[in-house]
Amino acid sequence: MATEPSRKPEHEEKPLEDTVVKIYRCAKVVKGGRRFSFAALVAVGDRAGNVGIGYGKANEVPLAVEKGMKDAKKSMHTIPLVGSTIPHKVIGRFRATKVVLVPASPGTGVIAGSSARAVLEYAGVHDVLTKVYGSTSAKNVVKATLDGLKRLRNKEAIEALRGVAVS
Repeated sequence: MATEPSRKPEHEEKPLEDTVVKIYRCAKVVKGGRRFSFAALVAVGDRAGNVGIGYGKANEVPLAVEKGMKDAKKSMHTIPLVGSTIPHKVIGRFRATKVVLVPASPGTGVIAGSSARAVLEYAGVHDVLTKVYGSTSAKNVVKATLDGLKRLRNKEAIEALRGVAVS
């Protein structure tokens, strides 16, 4: 029998990295005292245009983080990037939160709060300006940031959508 050489994928995928954006603690009062449960908000990405967020709940922090990572990997989204920034200005919305994402020149860095920064960095955005309006809760900011990133379109996508060449 002839053995086939092991085939490598045509494009190597970067390994996924993750970070815990916030840990929430909830207390339930029972006869013997307080019983705590935890929830973890997690951002996962490959720093090359793929990002996802997840939310996991459990009675212990490590389990909640693990569940959050699993949820985030299931909800991965591909983000169009232009070099190290985003293609155009966009507003992401989620409930009472609005996040404005503005492209920035190279070397600017990610100018954002901790919640939005986590999503943007794991998406692979290196230069962007952000401003959050309304609610600043971590859950809302993360979801609004992801909504803004999902609304991004690059030049090729717009040309295909319209059926004309955009100069």
